[in-house]
Amino acid sequence: MWMVGFILVVARVVIDNDACEHATIIVVDSINRQVFKVTDHDGNKTLEAEHCFTSSMKDSVGIMPYEEHTTIELTGPDRPGLLSEVSAVLADLKCNIKNAKVWTHNARAAAVIHVTDKSTGYAIEDPKWLFKIKELLFNILKCNSTVRKPRMTISSPGLMHTERRLHQMMFADRDFERVECMESHSSRPDVTIFDCSDRDYTVILMKSKDRPKLLFDTICALTDMQYAVFHGTVITGREEAYQEYYIRHIDGLPICSEAERQRVMQCLEAAIERRTSEGLELELSTDDQFGLLSDVTRIFRENGLSIQRAEILTKEDGKVKDTFFVSDVSGSQVEAVTVDSVLKQVGHDALRVKGDLNYFQNSSKETARGFFFSCFFRAQPSKRSKINKSLA
Repeated sequence: MWMVGFILVVARVVIDNDACEHATIIVVDSINRQVFKVTDHDGNKTLEAEHCFTSSMKDSVGIMPYEEHTTIELTGPDRPGLLSEVSAVLADLKCNIKNAKVWTHNARAAAVIHVTDKSTGYAIEDPKWLFKIKELLFNILKCNSTVRKPRMTISSPGLMHTERRLHQMMFADRDFERVECMESHSSRPDVTIFDCSDRDYTVILMKSKDRPKLLFDTICALTDMQYAVFHGTVITGREEAYQEYYIRHIDGLPICSEAERQRVMQCLEAAIERRTSEGLELELSTDDQFGLLSDVTRIFRENGLSIQRAEILTKEDGKVKDTFFVSDVSGSQVEAVTVDSVLKQVGHDALRVKGDLNYFQNSSKETARGFFFSCFFRAQPSKRSKINKSLA
């Protein structure tokens, strides 16, 4: 339920696995009616949709009770090795990184990091300690070549969806402004905006590569720009997605100027591109250890890898499952010999390449455990869609 003005609205949710042969139908009825046809990543019905939906309502992905951690938010200029430097400073300050998400776009970077006191496992409350963390991290973010100053906050802000917050942070940092020296990508979304004058709507048409959470990212952008969606349709094919929205600003007016039109186009493109990673995907899965992220990202940096996007996750069973999208320092594809070197140093049993199996063709598999992890774990004992959516 939620509040609209002074009216209390209770949503009714219906999940149907029988009405459609190829997808699960989810209907959300409130003031507006929303109909979603969804599948899992393999293109099959989500047979446990009701369980997943109710679980997500109770405990959204990316949300942790704030008493359990201290939240660090960072925005600033992106550069190779940035996550390595940040994680190294936090390790030196005895801060344990439990969860984090890092996005980069248009030479800008944003991160939401959840840290705990290494000794207690809970949020950091000492004001002097927090001031020291903020001071050292701000020094890392400073860059004389940019007119936009880095931003940083340390807080316990209550419940907030991490990816929703990242969209807000990058929007506030104006990452939608194109950098002249950066090459345009052929995969850039195609956004068209025109007027529907007979009903005082602005119509937005978008074509882009399909991927998970595309609808979420688009709606976040429109919400951040204070536009309300009155009607919308999203249709996905094998690889492409088509989105159509009828919108007005919250003041009730459609888009009124060419400058506003261009800004909306840029912001929608940016919202889609933030999560569109063209780098190599690496997955780290192993036992959790203090300083693990610092050591792994140092290996990436020493081998000339630049992290385009990262998700750090510590599970309840004491395991970590970290995902990194990487390129070389110029933004180009990573060479197989570099991937082979990184896998050897971290360990083939802990780090693996996802998606592009061609990187394995020249990869030596002489050792199952890398030098780094064999030493690291001896020193420390282990302690712990394809989617079709339609809005009516």
